This record gives sequence, C-alpha cells and structure tokens, in this order.
Amino acid sequence: MQIVFYMQNTVVSLQNASITNENKVVLSHVNFEVGKGEFVFLIGKTGAGKSSLLKVLYGDLTLKTGMGSIVGYSLEKLKESEIPSLRRKIGVVFQDFKLLPDRTVFDNLAFVLKATGWKDKQKIKFRVNEVLNMVNVASDLDKFPFELSGGEQQRVAIARSLLNHPELIIADEPTGNLDPETSQEIMSLFKDLHQSGISIIMATHDYNMILKFPGKIFQCAEGKLQEVIARKEA
Repeated sequence: MQIVFYMQNTVVSLQNASITNENKVVLSHVNFEVGKGEFVFLIGKTGAGKSSLLKVLYGDLTLKTGMGSIVGYSLEKLKESEIPSLRRKIGVVFQDFKLLPDRTVFDNLAFVLKATGWKDKQKIKFRVNEVLNMVNVASDLDKFPFELSGGEQQRVAIARSLLNHPELIIADEPTGNLDPETSQEIMSLFKDLHQSGISIIMATHDYNMILKFPGKIFQCAEGKLQEVIARKEA
C-alpha cells in the first residue's frame, strides 16, 4: 500500500491539477485544499465540473495531470486495488441515494460493512443501529427504500456514509431531490456531523442553503475552480 506524507491537518489537496471526464478537460489548474474539520461547498452550474471533481476525489475518475492527495492517498498514483480501502476512510452521499431497492434498510448498511471486511454479526448489528440512531431513522431498519420518503432515504444514505468512521464526507447535491423543508433538515444533520469533527465537501446549486450553513465556498465556472466570498443574508 502506498504511503503519502502530508500535512496532518490537511485531508484533501490538489495542486495544479486538471480534472478530465471522458477525455475532456472540465477544470484546469486546480489548486484546492480542505483542512481537517472544514466544511467546504462546491457551487456552479450543471456541467461546470463539480461532480467530476468529486469523482476524482473518491477514485471514480483518474487524476491524470497535477498532484493530489486525499486522507493520505496519492490520487495521481491511486491503484484500482486501493480504491476500496480509500473509500473505507471517506463517506460518499449522492443526490439519488443509491440504496439497494431489494434490501431492507438494515441489510443495505450491513452489506456495506461486510463488503469492507466486517465479519462479527453482533458488531455489524451494533454499528448499523448506532449510525441509524445518529440520523434518527432507527425505527425504519426493517423497511425497504420504497417505503421511505425521500428525506428518510437520504438519512439512510448518510448513515451508510458514516459506517466506517470516515474522516471526510463527500456529498454530491445531497438535497437536490428534496423539498425545501426536508433539505433544511438534511443540512442541519450535515451541520451536526461537521460539528462532531468530520470534514465535509458538498456540491450544491442551492445558494440559499449556503447562506444558512456557512463554510468555505469554491465555484466551478469557465473551466476554473476559485474560492469565493459569500454574501451575508439581508
């Protein structure tokens, strides 16, 4: 396994990186850093490169140009065989939840633990219940995803991201399919997780949400990534 020497307080670093998707450069000369315990928003129009940047960070796209690291892994040297161990150190939350439709809530989460090396049934049961309690859906563990509301499904998806005690959560438009009230509840949950010490990178197009939950803001536009200063609410 690769060993990367990095600043102890830095969980993500990209230096002069190009983000490529389907052989097209979507972002160039990217310099981006996330410190331990930071909350970072990525904003930008659809197609501006937010999701491609996140995919590079969790190993779904290759970093072909520049240097990068995430939770101690070198992104430009990342081997396919290392991606599972990388994803045990980070949590990923998607807009469309990506829950397995033919499994109960409990089995969705237990499946992830078994796939990441957990073998003890009692420890699996304890950890599943623990994370479901953290997101307030413990009573739904025997339900199937189709029996849950969108907000409940996203809470389960967030619980799944917490299973292996991640240093970092990457969230790609996590409120994109939710109504405003539910979105507020999900953002409050992310705020609580952040206050517990977890670093969070969140892509969103909801500028009003950013104003209510301030953090660092980076904008993807015209092939570049730049930090921006948020306006305060009136």
